[in-house]
Amino acid sequence: MKKVDTKALFFVGLIISASGFISPPIALTAGIVYGLTFIHPYHGDSRKLASFLLKASVVGLGFGMNIGEVVRVGRSGFFYTALSIGFSLALGLAIGKLLQVRNNSSFLITTGTAICGGSAIAAVAPILQAGDNDIAVAMGTVFILNSIALLIFPLIGWRLHLSQTQFGLWAALAIHDTSSVVGAAARYGSLALVIGTTVKLARALWIIPVALGVAALKKSHSKVKLPWFILLFCLAAVANSYLPGFSNIAKSLSELGKLGLTATLFLIGTGLSRKTIKEVGVRPLLQGVILWLIVGTSSLLLIRSGIIAFTR
Repeated sequence: MKKVDTKALFFVGLIISASGFISPPIALTAGIVYGLTFIHPYHGDSRKLASFLLKASVVGLGFGMNIGEVVRVGRSGFFYTALSIGFSLALGLAIGKLLQVRNNSSFLITTGTAICGGSAIAAVAPILQAGDNDIAVAMGTVFILNSIALLIFPLIGWRLHLSQTQFGLWAALAIHDTSSVVGAAARYGSLALVIGTTVKLARALWIIPVALGVAALKKSHSKVKLPWFILLFCLAAVANSYLPGFSNIAKSLSELGKLGLTATLFLIGTGLSRKTIKEVGVRPLLQGVILWLIVGTSSLLLIRSGIIAFTR
């Protein structure tokens, strides 16, 4: 049997994903199949590219949004985001203690679930002086659940007949990483994309106070990484809203952002390997699953009941 050229296959998948011929969920699924089937030839470089491409794609999506809508959504979702993060942090640490998950692993999984997945883990890990194993376990747990969320959230939303406003808010509060929130919301609709992206980015800003709080408790002097791409996202929305002559360019940049996001999801999918699943282990994964199910279910019930809703 002829040996498969894994390098060529990787680039073919990446090019097709970036071409716009396939949807974000299909790109993610293709990436996952690749990651579980082959040994990744560019694992480290792929992860770095995915991190940069995600941020660039979010900025690109900003060129398709109105800054007034962004501000309104961000202001309306701030209170719910704060409550969700506080609830998730307290509950996650309690579950981790109950399951006897290692302290650093438990805190990283909880922070990743409460705020914004891999970005929060990357920001807090140096402050905790977490080891590579703790980081790998937390990243792996969040990554596995992210992949599942991107595929099943739109299906649940359609099944329950959620409005685009409801779905965008639910995705932003219950899905870990920005990439998966944007991917799921984009699949659901344009309004869901605006709400999901804006509330999620507002949620990501909580990296700063949480990281500073952890640094104070740990008496750590590690620098807190600022999510610079959120500022650029807002500037892009300003340019789209107040520079009429910029509209054609803004539209093209917004489309590039969508293509970049699809390519990012393929890259993220290729990072899920059998080794990653094995490294995570049962208890950390169980902690992540229980916390995610409680946060996802409770936020969905509150949104459907109208307790969590946007004010116009």
